[in-house]
Amino acid sequence: MRSSGLVRTLAVAVSGAALLTLTACPASASQAPEVPGGPSSRGTAAQAAASQCPQTAADALGWGTPTRQADFEGTALPPDWHPYGPEPGHDEKGTRTPEAITVANGQVTVSGDEQGNTGAMSWHPGQRYGRWEVCVKSDPGPGGYHPVLLLWPVKEDWPVGGEIDWMEISADDRQSTDFFLHYGADNSQESGSVRHDATEWTAYALEWTPEKMTAYLNGREWYSTTETSHFPPGAMNMTVQLDLFPPAGGSTAMHLDWAKQWSLPESVPAELSLAPGAPATGQPELHPERTPKPVSELPASPRQGTTQGTNTPRQGG
Repeated sequence: MRSSGLVRTLAVAVSGAALLTLTACPASASQAPEVPGGPSSRGTAAQAAASQCPQTAADALGWGTPTRQADFEGTALPPDWHPYGPEPGHDEKGTRTPEAITVANGQVTVSGDEQGNTGAMSWHPGQRYGRWEVCVKSDPGPGGYHPVLLLWPVKEDWPVGGEIDWMEISADDRQSTDFFLHYGADNSQESGSVRHDATEWTAYALEWTPEKMTAYLNGREWYSTTETSHFPPGAMNMTVQLDLFPPAGGSTAMHLDWAKQWSLPESVPAELSLAPGAPATGQPELHPERTPKPVSELPASPRQGTTQGTNTPRQGG
């Protein structure tokens, strides 16, 4: 999330009321269901061996070939992934820096240290409606850092543009995961929690259609809502953040094995995006030059489909 720490505290406090409108959404981690490994993957043995997350929503539900995929080969981010910074961190605490993001051995690692240096990156171009799935694990945190997978408004018009935090982990031991759907000019929210050991490799997925929003964990649905008036009004892009909530009690990290995105027949492509390899920002008021621009004004974007890491140096802004 890129909203303030105070806002998040209020979100948790009011989540019980918000959950009255949801479908099978637990109100707190203590009441949340346990989610074990989930259903068996329908992929081949070779596919299972190649992935740290063999149990996925894509296999369980037959989503087919993704529109875009990042396997993070090489030693740098693929050109359609954009690191933030250097700039102030979440709620202007700490520093987001590209140096906190490393790529090696087919994985990307986003680190946070005791000094508050941390990382964030966004995946462009975005879309309205679709499916996303990420294979991720989070190291235990000694306090202060939240691993987050989210969709953020491409227009940078938060809060009216909405926000979907489909994996946010605030527990130091990483034994529970939260979902937050932000909506409206007053940043109203609905939320839920699920108990799960997020220090293990886990496939977190989101499906967003005009009628329903659903979160999956290792191929099993654990949260859904049909309150369509709460859905974002425009295109969103996927973002990965390790957000600092001071004080940082020590160092930690989150790791991604792969990320996938699917377009649906209802999907609407974003009209704004970033140039390949360009830096992104979580502070558009400080760095307007790093914000998405009209697609027609940008150089050619990476080919749609599987995107691999390259040895092109990352840009830090």
